[in-house]
This record gives sequence, C-alpha cells and structure tokens, in this order.
Amino acid sequence: MQQKGNIQIIEWEDLDKRKFYSFGIFMTMAIRVTVYPATLIRTRLQVQKGKSLYSGSFDAFFKILRAEGVRGLYRGFMVNTFTIVSGQAYITTYELVRKYVSQYSEANTVKSVVAGGSASLVAQSITVPIDVVSQQLMMQGQGEHLTRFRLSSNSENKKPARFFRQTRNIVSQIFAADGCRGFYRGYVASLLTYIPNSAVWWPFYHFYAEQLSILAPSDCPHLVLQAIAGPLAAATASTVTNPMDVVRARVQVEGRTSVIQTFRELIREEGCWGLTKGLSARIISSAPTAIVIVVGYETLKKLSLRPELVDSRHW
Repeated sequence: MQQKGNIQIIEWEDLDKRKFYSFGIFMTMAIRVTVYPATLIRTRLQVQKGKSLYSGSFDAFFKILRAEGVRGLYRGFMVNTFTIVSGQAYITTYELVRKYVSQYSEANTVKSVVAGGSASLVAQSITVPIDVVSQQLMMQGQGEHLTRFRLSSNSENKKPARFFRQTRNIVSQIFAADGCRGFYRGYVASLLTYIPNSAVWWPFYHFYAEQLSILAPSDCPHLVLQAIAGPLAAATASTVTNPMDVVRARVQVEGRTSVIQTFRELIREEGCWGLTKGLSARIISSAPTAIVIVVGYETLKKLSLRPELVDSRHW
C-alpha cells in the first residue's frame, strides 16, 4: 500500500479480488443509473446545430422532462448497461498496469498516466459499439431529426416498439447502412477523447488529493478529501478533452467518417465556441459523477482489502 502524503493509495496486491469484483458490479450499475441523464443531455447538446433545440443543459433537462417524461432521460439506458463489462475491464486494466509500471517507476504521476490511458484503450474497444447503439436511442424523441436512424412505430397502435424491438431496429439499420464497421464508427475519435481524459484525470485526482491532505486538518477523513479531489480532476480533464468529445459525438451520431473533416466543419459552422458545446453539461455532471465514482471506488477498494490489512490502516 503506497503512502502518498497523508493519503494511502490501495494497490492491486492489497485487494481481495472476489470481494472487489462482486462489489464492483453493483457499484458500476449504481453509477450508471445516477449519471445517465447527464450523458444523454450532453449528447443531444453536442449533436444539435447551434442552439436549434436546446439553449443549455438546464433547458434541455426541462424540455426533455416535459416532452418525453422521466423515461426520455433514460432512452438507450438498457443497452448502455452492457458497459458494465467495459467498466470492470477498465478497473482491472488500470490496477494491473499500475502494478506493472511500479516495477520501473515509483512516481505516482507516471503510474497514473500510463495506467489511465491503457485502461481507456481497453475499455473503449468494448464500449464503442454499445455507445453507437445507445446514442442513436438517446437521440430519439425530440432529437430524432438530428440522427440518421429513426425508430419504426407499431403500425397498429402507433406506439414506439418496446426496448428489445427498439434496439434490434436500430442495430439492423446500422448494420444495413454501414456493416460491422458501423458499430465502430467514431472509434478513433473515442480513443482521442477518452485516453487523454483518463490519462489526465488520474494524476490530477491524486495531485488534488495530495494538496488537500496537506491543507486539511490531520483528523479529516481521507474519503472527504478524495470526494473533493474527484470533481476538481474531472473538471480539469473535461475542459482539456471537450473539443474531441464534441467531434466524437458528431461522428458517431451523424454517421461521419472523418475526424479531421468533422473538426473543420465544426469550426467553420460554429467557430471556436463550437468546441465548448456540452462543456457546461460535462462539468455540471462531472461534479456529482466524480463524487459518486470516487466515493464508490475508494469505498469498494476499502471493503475489498485483504482481512489482515483492514485494522492496520487509518482512513
């Protein structure tokens, strides 16, 4: 277990792996339920042209709620739950790479950057096909005119098909239009977004936690400091990577093939401000999201400590 200032970092070898994976599934699902509406709002804001549909995050929230109800905020959620697999892959890769890099460097920043980037590479390879489908479902309702694919309606009762039929409908349309490659549309853009995001988030998270531990009273619970450090790191990473996230969303939803061309068109149509679209939604959502993730993840690691280490550590 590494000591970083006053904050103790629980490493992979300190964990009871059975507890870690058992608790991890429930933690991941709880986080998905909490943050999904913000993800949906961010996607719609990024894909719309100018402010043709929503003027901002709160405007989008209330318009979706009025027009589509609470279910509208969870369009595509059931498909998105399959990202639990990528979530577990992310955590495992991050911890294993940290352990491997520690053989060559004890610098926490180096371990965090390399492990965070590697974890995103593995996770995005699993997540992108799920995201492609779930984002098309997210755009249905008020945003359906902004996407290439639209759900067919039941000809008898004029109500949209149910979840499995909706998903099958979108999947078949993507496959018919683009083949298997369609499910990896935006893969490069996703890597260019999430690898830097993860590589920035982890070292800044540990950096902010370290600085807070120096400033805070010695008896301040470490989990409180970590819960504050998480949103600060998330805001930093979101600001740095938002331009690429806007491009990624447009590539995946609008069916574009070129990241560079999409970037150029965005600049030409909306100027540099276009690169900040959805940033407020990311930052607003990143605070509670980061708190949930950090508290959940750090608690998960503490609950998963090997029995002989539990009583020897102060939190």
